[in-house]
Amino acid sequence: MTDITLEKRRLHGGVWEAVLSLPEDSSGIPRIEVTHLDTAVEGVSLTEVPGAPNAWLLRVPVPPAALSDGVQTFLVRDTDDDARLGSFTIVTGQPLEDDLRAEIGLLRAELDMLKRAFRRHCLETGGSD
Repeated sequence: MTDITLEKRRLHGGVWEAVLSLPEDSSGIPRIEVTHLDTAVEGVSLTEVPGAPNAWLLRVPVPPAALSDGVQTFLVRDTDDDARLGSFTIVTGQPLEDDLRAEIGLLRAELDMLKRAFRRHCLETGGSD
């Protein structure tokens, strides 16, 4: 199991960024691979973080082909021991809007049901709402 930790930072300008922290006794550049749909993402870069020993900035350019309706997941792994370090997900498109609207509708219906049950309980026990 790897001792590398991954701290997600941001997605900006089509590039996802994170910081990799290595154990103090580590030396050299970590060997990292990022995949999307089991295919390695091209252009991934690692640069040392100034003033932070054993910390590396990971930059992953999001391929334009990966930006399509639905959920797209990218996996980050340490190739030395094939350990999964983390992942990031991009969710886009019309289906997402429909899913969110449906989920909000269900939450509203459940809330209304709970309010009715609470009011009924208060009436039966003599409390007030």
